[in-house]
Amino acid sequence: MLSPTGIPDAIRLVVVGAHLTGMPLNHQLLALGAELVRADKTGPLYRLYDLPDAEPPKPGLLRVGEKNGRAIDVEVWSLAAAAFGAFVSLVPAPLTIGTVVLSGGDREKGFLVEAVAVDGARDISGFGGWRSYRGAATADA
Repeated sequence: MLSPTGIPDAIRLVVVGAHLTGMPLNHQLLALGAELVRADKTGPLYRLYDLPDAEPPKPGLLRVGEKNGRAIDVEVWSLAAAAFGAFVSLVPAPLTIGTVVLSGGDREKGFLVEAVAVDGARDISGFGGWRSYRGAATADA
């Protein structure tokens, strides 16, 4: 079955950091034939953290629930099931692939972080997303 992007047996993938369009690891998605579906936001259920010592710099998206969560900017990509498997094998700990709730209530597979990894990490949720945070960090440098 073809997806709206024309990829057979497509799986949607939510990216939040270094795999965003124009970011250092976006080439990994492109090399696997992934296609950008849309820019979106998560539901207001998450916190975003700048993971220390990550190279290239990466954020971690942690689900915390409605009481303490914020909506975070993300991109939704589509890739073939076989490519999804190849991509997941590239994801290093403490990042993981889980289910991300989007602003409209859709649930898609996407990047999350293990809770232990945010101990001592900077909470950057107030920036609304990784691109905004990196832009502010560059402007301050």
